[in-house]
Amino acid sequence: NGKIRVQGTGRIKAVDIKTLPYPGFPTDMQSQMLAILTIAEGTSVIVENVFDNRFQVVDELKRMGAKIKVEGHTAVVEGVKELHGARVKATDLRAGAALILAALVARGQTVIENAHYIFRGYEDIERKLTEIGVKLID
Repeated sequence: NGKIRVQGTGRIKAVDIKTLPYPGFPTDMQSQMLAILTIAEGTSVIVENVFDNRFQVVDELKRMGAKIKVEGHTAVVEGVKELHGARVKATDLRAGAALILAALVARGQTVIENAHYIFRGYEDIERKLTEIGVKLID
């Protein structure tokens, strides 16, 4: 019927990821996984093997309470119990998507600046987020 039902069974688990060219883990999903892993149980490691300077979203996630250390092409993410809302800035499309994911699990309100990156990359994103119960405020 074209639908998929997703239900969590508790806190997600930490995982190690290495980005690679196809058919490996896509570098374009690295920022989003980074955001999700901020609340995972345990410590995750992400190694970016495709591009330089792909961890720009880290400082923004830290503003929300994430515990992440970056050394070169590697980010070590220590999962926290929860993130908190903050004023953050999207630096590109992938960072914008990552910040939306982080905001969805954060306690309190998050304001994402430079949202034009998000609107440019995701068609009708406001309607889609509203349909799943996200409260958007202009």
